Amino acid sequence: MNTFLKRVLILLSIIALGLFLYSAFVENIFAQRLSPKDTVEFKLNDLKLEVFYNRPFKKDREIFGALVPHGEVWRTGANEATTFETNKPLEVKGMPLAVGKYTLWTVPRDSIWTVMFNTKQYSWGVNAEMKPMWDPNYDALTIEVPVQKLQNTVEQFTIAFDNSTDNLFLTMAWDDVKVAVPLK
Repeated sequence: MNTFLKRVLILLSIIALGLFLYSAFVENIFAQRLSPKDTVEFKLNDLKLEVFYNRPFKKDREIFGALVPHGEVWRTGANEATTFETNKPLEVKGMPLAVGKYTLWTVPRDSIWTVMFNTKQYSWGVNAEMKPMWDPNYDALTIEVPVQKLQNTVEQFTIAFDNSTDNLFLTMAWDDVKVAVPLK
């Protein structure tokens, strides 16, 4: 092997080692996330729905009205923007939603939540000032759903599909609050 090729291999090895060490110690890529990623799927016949989101914990904090302010747009989870994807057209609370991938945004309030399906794909949920990256000009659908107060506390933010009554709902629950978005 010639000297030039040996030097190139040594240089590439040093660069690779440097990138690995930086990732492991500075970016801490091997540490457990504070708000783990999760994906929820619903399949029925040829319908497939999928939600990707990050699941923060309550950790003895006051959630709605404090950590998640009432009346302000929330990224509906933590970290990356929450996404909702459907391979078939849907009716969401009686309004049409086309096939596609959407970011899911909410405005929590005491008795009602506004839920927005947004066509823009955002790399993250908030900007450097911790303000939602949501752009209302890309909202494909906006609905309001009532809040259900829960008897038991939900420690970790949870999104699920509920088809237990032959009516399909996209549910979101955290702390003592649950909302159910009707899908058809």
